[in-house]
Amino acid sequence: MKLHNIYPNEGATTVRKRVGRGVGSGTGKTSGKGEKGQNARSGGGVRPGFEGGQLPLYRRLPKRGFSNAKFKVRYAVINLTDLNRFEDGAEVSPEILKEMGLVKNQLDGIKVLGNGTLEKKLVVKAHKFSDVAKEQIEKLGGKAEVI
Repeated sequence: MKLHNIYPNEGATTVRKRVGRGVGSGTGKTSGKGEKGQNARSGGGVRPGFEGGQLPLYRRLPKRGFSNAKFKVRYAVINLTDLNRFEDGAEVSPEILKEMGLVKNQLDGIKVLGNGTLEKKLVVKAHKFSDVAKEQIEKLGGKAEVI
């Protein structure tokens, strides 16, 4: 294969439609927008969902039910491999993680996940631990403390 043999797939590229150019383009003069009216003006047209003044569908339908989404608990996650930065026997807390830049914002707490392997004995303080993470921390003689 050589560079001069490479070409795009059929239909992958099309010529850009140049409106308002006259002579043979088929979109001269009014640029395919017809004559006058809101849609012919620059910046014209209506917002999505507008039905010409008729009460839009999203306002006609009844609003019912309850969503628990706004009460969802969201954790900032950190993996075991990230904890290898600390010295052996160090105490890891949310404040230290934020200070080191491992966690940008704490959200509703910090959860330690078991991705990767931990090579150091640490005392980890967090709001939640996955089973794998807790097991690996304690296997090396460390401690997983729930705040």
